[in-house]
Amino acid sequence: MFTNDYGRIAEAIRFLEKNFKRQPGLDEIAEAVNLSKFHFSRLFKRWAGISPVQFLHFLTLEYTRKQLAASKSLLDTSLEAGLSGPGRLHDLFVNLSAMTPGEFKNKGRGLRITYGFTGTPFGECLVALTDRGICHLGFMDSAGKSEYLQSFKKEWINAELLEDAEKILPVIKKIFPRQSAARTETFINLHVRGTNFQINVWKALLSIPEGNLVSYSQVAEAIGSPGATRAVANAVASNPVGFLIPCHRVISKSGCFNKYRWGTEGKKALAGWEAAQLSSNQDV
Repeated sequence: MFTNDYGRIAEAIRFLEKNFKRQPGLDEIAEAVNLSKFHFSRLFKRWAGISPVQFLHFLTLEYTRKQLAASKSLLDTSLEAGLSGPGRLHDLFVNLSAMTPGEFKNKGRGLRITYGFTGTPFGECLVALTDRGICHLGFMDSAGKSEYLQSFKKEWINAELLEDAEKILPVIKKIFPRQSAARTETFINLHVRGTNFQINVWKALLSIPEGNLVSYSQVAEAIGSPGATRAVANAVASNPVGFLIPCHRVISKSGCFNKYRWGTEGKKALAGWEAAQLSSNQDV
C-alpha cells in the first residue's frame, strides 16, 4: 500500500515543482494525479498523517529558511552530545562503521553481500547487507530495477552478491515501522565504503535531528572544514544509505532543495514527511 501511495505522492510533488509559481489549488493537484480531491486528500493523509496543504507548508522557502536559521548551532550541539538526533520519530539508533582500507580499495573482495528489492513509504528500494550491517539503501528513481542493479553491482564488482528478498524484509520493517506500531528501541548497524572525509560527513549527518534541515556550509563548519562546502556536497551526494544517513536533511543555504541522488521529489518527500510526523507527534 505504501509503495503504491508514494507513486501518486511523488507525481503530485513533481507537478508542484513545475507549477509552484502559480500556487495551484487542491483541485488542480488532485486532477494532475488523476484522482478526485476527496480521494487525493484521503491518500495523502494516510501517507503523511496531515493534509496536502499542511505538507506543502514544510516545503516552502519561508519554512526552510527558518529551519536553517534555527539550526545554526543545532548540529554542533548534537555532535557534542554524541546523539543521532533528539526528538526521535521512533527510537531508531544508527551506528556507522567504515569498511577497511582493503575492502574500500578492492571493491568488496572477500565480502558476502545479500541484497533485495522491497517496498517502503517512499517507493521501492534496493537494500544490501554485509555481516556487519547495511551497506546500501537506495530508492528507485527513473532507473528501472535492471539498470539500478547493474549500477550497484559495478560498485561491488569483487564481492560475492546473493539475492534474498526474504532476508531484507525484517530490516525494512525495523526502519519503516507502521505509524500505528508501538514505539520500540531499534538499533541499526551500517557498514559503509567511503573515504575518511566522506565517513566524517556521513557521521555528521547522523546528528541532524529528524524534521530539521541544515545547509551544506553548516555541515562543513561542524566537521571543522568551513572551506569545504563543495566537497561536503559531493560527499552528501555519494551517500550509499538513503534515509538512515539523512542526506535529505541537507539543503542549500538559500533554502532550496538541491538535487538528490534518488530524485528531487524524493528528497522533498522525505524531508516533508519527517517534518509532518514530528509536527503530528507534538500535537498529540
